[in-house]
Amino acid sequence: MGSDNVRQLRIFFFPFMAYGHILPTIDMAKLFASRGLKATIITTPLNAPIFAQTIQRTQKLGAKIDVQTVNFPSVEAGLPPGCESLDSVASQDMFLKFIKATEMLKQPLEDLLSEDPPDCLVADMFFPWATDVAQRLGVPRMVFHGTSFFALCAGSCVMLHEPHKNVPSDSDPFTIPNFPHEIKLTRKQLPEHLRSSVENDFTRFNREAKESEVRSFGVIVNSFYELEPEYADYYRNVLGRRAWHIGPVSLCNRDIEDKATRGKKATIDEHECLKWLDSKDPNSVIYICFGSVAKFSPNQLREIALALEASGQQFIWVVRKADKGGGDKDEAGGDEEWLPRGFEERMKSENKGLIIRDWAPQVLILDHKAIGAFVTHCGWNSTLEGICAGVPMVTWPVFAEQFYNEKLVTQVLRVGVEVGAQQWVGIVADREIVSKDRIEKALRQVMVGDEAETMRDRAKLLADKARRAIEDGGSSYSDMNALIRELALHRIARDAKN
Repeated sequence: MGSDNVRQLRIFFFPFMAYGHILPTIDMAKLFASRGLKATIITTPLNAPIFAQTIQRTQKLGAKIDVQTVNFPSVEAGLPPGCESLDSVASQDMFLKFIKATEMLKQPLEDLLSEDPPDCLVADMFFPWATDVAQRLGVPRMVFHGTSFFALCAGSCVMLHEPHKNVPSDSDPFTIPNFPHEIKLTRKQLPEHLRSSVENDFTRFNREAKESEVRSFGVIVNSFYELEPEYADYYRNVLGRRAWHIGPVSLCNRDIEDKATRGKKATIDEHECLKWLDSKDPNSVIYICFGSVAKFSPNQLREIALALEASGQQFIWVVRKADKGGGDKDEAGGDEEWLPRGFEERMKSENKGLIIRDWAPQVLILDHKAIGAFVTHCGWNSTLEGICAGVPMVTWPVFAEQFYNEKLVTQVLRVGVEVGAQQWVGIVADREIVSKDRIEKALRQVMVGDEAETMRDRAKLLADKARRAIEDGGSSYSDMNALIRELALHRIARDAKN
């Protein structure tokens, strides 16, 4: 098959309107464009500026990559005007309206595909209806979940076998059946749609998403084979899914500017941040960040601050801003009254810690040699970025599939310690408070505990394997080649029919 066939392939990428889905999709599009394919990202007008700079930089390197926008019907779905991103969603009710708004994009997507059908549509798992739209037009639809093979397998097995229905209470552990490792969870740690005994909007949506995945051309996974070989095999061979692993996609951001401009504009100058880190010893700083969606209560933020100070560890802590109707406020919605008296001043005067409000250049920070641990909500992007940086983790899952990812990090890979979160709490994490003592214990364990150096060595080894996976001849590089060949053959067969 000639390289011209590959160069002419066109892929449309349609990410869910959330940073945790948009950022890896942009990286994916850049990867395919770097192989000579033409990549088009479909998004909404208010989301497009987030990655405009990245697209321009990629275009200057000669890659064929562009953006097309579709209007987002926020008002029609009962959302405030301009609510086009999940990080603007403050409740489960708003989330359902947000999903309703995405369903109204079915016709605009079909119109876009009809004008100039691509050779493949990579659409987010939050758009189950995209499979039918693509099939009507003869376009292969691939699903992007944005999570690990482990989480995909765990979620499928729990849905299939329902082991959580055989325990007497929400706190009693159950074991995921027919699984490569013995993994125990409780009902409290499962997503709400799995805990519900009656069909509702959440259960219906997740069932449709799973059915849509089975009928799609296949699944594209941001992971690499050496990280979770048993689960890559299990997903394909036991669960029978067609899947290709092409990650870690964040490693396509190679220089400082790529890493610094990934996502929103950082609220700290990257050079100031790097200068502060340069003054620290290797592996001496803890990085704390809970992603772009989860919102912690003032009491929980206070417990974190008290634990950081008591631990004596140096840190960079990212605290989200949430606009509650005017003025800059922290993620708890208060004007930072949650901070212990004099905390920030003490940390500055002792040169112990930095608090970054809202958005930080995470990949840039994690890759710095001074970072010794990462306190994370176990969103898959953050987890994989921690793995790529060779940094052990303190795991603090909040919602989505994050409790599954925690088990992968702490029990399968053994590169992290659990902070002790017991409950799936949703976007607004106010139903459970993890105490200062538990947080402090986990911080000490990951930085100076008996297993700290062993965990760090394991993490560094995984980071080396991640880099090799995306190099020429590596497992992800080769799987991506296999996918491109399959798409080229599909187009040849389609053209022959026409």
